[in-house]
Amino acid sequence: MWEYTEKVKDYYRNPVNVGEMENPDAIGEVGSITCGDALKLFLKIDKSNIISDAKFQTFGCGSAVASASALTEMIIGKSLDEAAKLTNQDIADFLGGLPDQKMHCSVLGKEALEAAIANYKGEKYTEHPEERVVCKCFGTTEDKIRQIIKDNSLNKLEDITNYCKAGGGCGNCHDDIRQILNDEIKKRDVQPANKPLTKTQMIIKVNNILENYIASELRKDGGDIELVDIDSNKIIVNLQGSCKNCPSSNLTLKNFVENVLKEHISPEIEVVEI
Repeated sequence: MWEYTEKVKDYYRNPVNVGEMENPDAIGEVGSITCGDALKLFLKIDKSNIISDAKFQTFGCGSAVASASALTEMIIGKSLDEAAKLTNQDIADFLGGLPDQKMHCSVLGKEALEAAIANYKGEKYTEHPEERVVCKCFGTTEDKIRQIIKDNSLNKLEDITNYCKAGGGCGNCHDDIRQILNDEIKKRDVQPANKPLTKTQMIIKVNNILENYIASELRKDGGDIELVDIDSNKIIVNLQGSCKNCPSSNLTLKNFVENVLKEHISPEIEVVEI
């Protein structure tokens, strides 16, 4: 059972600024009822570009109601520029936190605000632009997944599902999502020239790559892998499951595991089995 803060419960049971607004200056509408969450945000904006009022209508769970209600309170009195800097994590923090599985509700609020600001400026806001759709179950595009990863420093596939639902349906997109995740982690972890990773940084990075790509591939054939230790550029691992006594385990170790880690971390990497 998910744990909700008292503030989330209060904003769900006693939401503020609910309902449709007459003659709004801006409207932002995102999500889809068929996907389980939809949010419509109305804004009143004065001549100084200050948000003087905000209301919302939503179709979703209690976290969606609480996130939308909190969003309206957070932006009233702010300028458009100030409001535009708001992140989904700001919404979650305002509520004292949200369960990981409900973080997509805060993302929905951020997107509705972006759509409303674009509407006010006469700009086109497209929630799902004409680009590659990775998760067909929820219509989630590659750009959206990449942005979610970057904005929230995500490290696991299940984190991405929690933040934008991608991968939460049939599962056919999991390999594509993992590839995007690995790509973004690699970009994030690029170190300045001549500045080596600390051992702690190395452990975190190696674990991310092992868990999000290498282990998931090995598990398809009943195998697994765990990090045992790191000694400079030497990565010491333990092969498990069907990989443990496989005659080809050394090939797996060198041709797959070591090559992936060399690509993502350093050509100097050496992988050995305990």
